[in-house]
Amino acid sequence: MNRKITRALLSVSDKSGLLEFAHTLAHLGVELLSTGGTAKLLRDAGLMVTDVGDYTGFPEMLDGRVKTLHPKVHGGILANRLLSEHMSAVEAANIPLIDLVVVNLYPFRETVAQPGCTLEDAIENIDIGGPTMVRAAAKNWEGVAIVVDVADYALLAAEMQANAGSLSRKTRFALAKKAFTHTAAYDGAIGNYLTCRELEGEPRAYPDVLTLQWTKAQDMRYGENPHQSAAFYRDPTPAAGSLSNYTQLQGKELSYNNVGDADAAWDCVRAFDDICCVIVKHANPCGVALGDTPVVAYNRALATDPTSAFGGIIAFNREVDLVCAEAVAKQFLEVLIAPAYTPEALELLSKKVNVRVLTVPIKSLFESANALEMKRVGGGLLVQSADTHQLDLASLKVVTQLAPTAQQLQDMQFVWQVAQFVKSNAIVFAKDGRTLGIGAGQMSRIDSARIAKIKAEHAGLSLEGSVAASDAFFPFRDGLDVLIDVGAIAVIQPGGSMRDEEVINAANERGVTMVTTGVRHFRH
Repeated sequence: MNRKITRALLSVSDKSGLLEFAHTLAHLGVELLSTGGTAKLLRDAGLMVTDVGDYTGFPEMLDGRVKTLHPKVHGGILANRLLSEHMSAVEAANIPLIDLVVVNLYPFRETVAQPGCTLEDAIENIDIGGPTMVRAAAKNWEGVAIVVDVADYALLAAEMQANAGSLSRKTRFALAKKAFTHTAAYDGAIGNYLTCRELEGEPRAYPDVLTLQWTKAQDMRYGENPHQSAAFYRDPTPAAGSLSNYTQLQGKELSYNNVGDADAAWDCVRAFDDICCVIVKHANPCGVALGDTPVVAYNRALATDPTSAFGGIIAFNREVDLVCAEAVAKQFLEVLIAPAYTPEALELLSKKVNVRVLTVPIKSLFESANALEMKRVGGGLLVQSADTHQLDLASLKVVTQLAPTAQQLQDMQFVWQVAQFVKSNAIVFAKDGRTLGIGAGQMSRIDSARIAKIKAEHAGLSLEGSVAASDAFFPFRDGLDVLIDVGAIAVIQPGGSMRDEEVINAANERGVTMVTTGVRHFRH
């Protein structure tokens, strides 16, 4: 049932877009009530507005902490229009009905994000009257419309203009759902902030109670396997450049596995400043390469493991042009990701109707990563900061008698960056800015090295003269020996083993150069 709006209460912290909406309401004959700065804004714009203090007969007090907390406000919002006893009660108390509430809350999250914010600053920016009105209006959505999002103003104005000042039941219910999730997120942010703190001392990194929200972007046909259900949720404020900012330009609907693999590919490729291509299969890179152009990078990445690349995810950190698109189109792939495509490239790719083509605004992983990484376990949640460590060549420690050449140092930086995105135990061989063999996800580091060698052999690549990276230290010299046996002449690894001296002596004995980073990159 449509419900005509005759009286609206407007009280907002974020005033963007409000005047246009208020003018529409006034034009439709809606009586406007308001508070403080909002009332002044409306009045200065020439609109007729009644201050809530005048409406209730009770002026604002306690520095504005009490202004809308009054029976004449909440009675007008909460009265159930379908119950005669409610209507009789508000009529007897001379309480007019309020049909529309437009509220957004004190900027708590913005306040606590400011450097130097004190506990007192935070407390003063906890809204009380606002959430109370929001929840009251949302509870009574059958009779009242609640607006908490400035993005809804234009749509609501259009609906009211098209329906003689009325809003539909469907719209009111949608607004109520948004309102309750809005206050839940607001209270969650307050709880997260406060449970990181005691009255004295520095705040903790993680709150005692963690409350987070995501917004469903889509249901999926199934999860990792057809017998599992799944959905994809977006962070309401995702890190710039993260995968959830994608726009799908063509292709079939993304699957659960597509999104997971695409995220692995995109994070890896945006970790490089130079032109780069990353090919991912089952969440692991199977080829990574730099190049003077995207197509050169692609061809070099594909050559690492063309067998595994079949049906994979391909990501670029540069615009894909026609030449690159022609090369990629020859390969069977699930998803293609890039920050942009030329019109000619998109026209060619459109012939591959099933290929999911995504565009994502590019931003370096080291500048913009998830604030928290999370993994669900039985009955709990593991939470950690993102692995955004960026290797500084100046911080490397040369532990062998033989020092690396300038070219080897460049390759060490490259191969170490790739190893960060390979499931542990990870061993990666590379040379001249391209991977030659990748061993991933094995229980034994030695087995990972052997798998990398097999992959290289199958691709017709030689590991002789390569640079190798291990995501964690060598517990014994045998792991290092395997790398050298298959052709590595330079090795980069974290160090820190009880047997570091034994491993270093082995490197010296066999005439290779080795550096340690002091940082490991486990990825599970």
